[in-house]
Amino acid sequence: MKNPPITRLDYCQYLMVSQTNYTLTYYADHHPNGVSHDKINRYLAGDKIRPKLLWEQVKEDIELDDDGYIIFDDTVLDKNHSHKIELVNKQYSGNAKGLIKGIGLVNCIYVNPKTEQYWIIDYRIYDKASDGKTKLDHAKEMLKNATEHKKLKYKYVLMDTWYATKDFMLYIDSLNKIFYCPLKSNRLVDDSQGERKYTAVKNLQWTESEQQDGKLIKIHKFPKHYKVQLFRVAVTKNRTDWIVTNDTTQNNRDDVRKVCAIRWKIEQFHREIKQLTGIEANQCRKARIQRNHIACSILTWVSFSRLAKKLNKTMYQLKQGLLDDYLCEQLRSPALSVA
Repeated sequence: MKNPPITRLDYCQYLMVSQTNYTLTYYADHHPNGVSHDKINRYLAGDKIRPKLLWEQVKEDIELDDDGYIIFDDTVLDKNHSHKIELVNKQYSGNAKGLIKGIGLVNCIYVNPKTEQYWIIDYRIYDKASDGKTKLDHAKEMLKNATEHKKLKYKYVLMDTWYATKDFMLYIDSLNKIFYCPLKSNRLVDDSQGERKYTAVKNLQWTESEQQDGKLIKIHKFPKHYKVQLFRVAVTKNRTDWIVTNDTTQNNRDDVRKVCAIRWKIEQFHREIKQLTGIEANQCRKARIQRNHIACSILTWVSFSRLAKKLNKTMYQLKQGLLDDYLCEQLRSPALSVA
């Protein structure tokens, strides 16, 4: 009898249960029906998973809140030891602290501040050579989609320094939403109402009250009368963040620190999806296969997240639990015995 074709569900199931090896060869070697590597490859080359499928999967799960947060950030899927994989470009990696070969992935998550739960709602693969879009273009496109198409309830937008540009910040402001984002330490600003020249934000002088309450500034090349509130936030002994917001009524550094802490939810997402779904592991050369593998990894994360909430466990506990059962069985009845 002919084996049925590999489906999207089959492949996502493999990504969910495999522990360290996510290659197509490993999947073929362990498939219960003994399918070939080529058959799995044909599935990945033939499917066409779009980001809108992700939204269809998560929209019923999301607990919306009028004070919700939308957060943008990108991550690099490490392909530093790969050769001739389409979509791979040299780009800066925060983890590697330098340029690496990889696939850029721009992500958008939604956070409910009351429950502290978060959901991945959209993503884009950065490949300027094929579509001409920058990471900022992708972020703006996703925010527009979240507002006009998904019609999400939210009040705040959080992003990293990369997205703290005039066009994006003014676009968020035009939506009547509040942004919080860090500036690079050399960003030129003016806190003197035009009496002095622009200076790097790191060189500003702060009074004791401004340390707590923030100060009103103008960012270089922004509209003449457009001001933002700036806060100097010590993250560690050796690191200070310069946080700006268009909420010029904000006057509490501790509240700003709490808001900025929410942005780390997307870093948590990046860590989980890399460690639990094998999103970086596919070494196939074709762009379509890479795109489908990335999409399946994200859909697998969605399933992990849903199960973790239902069972009141972490995603790591769910994944490790598969090995726990195996270890208990082997201790009861070892397949290999010590001589």
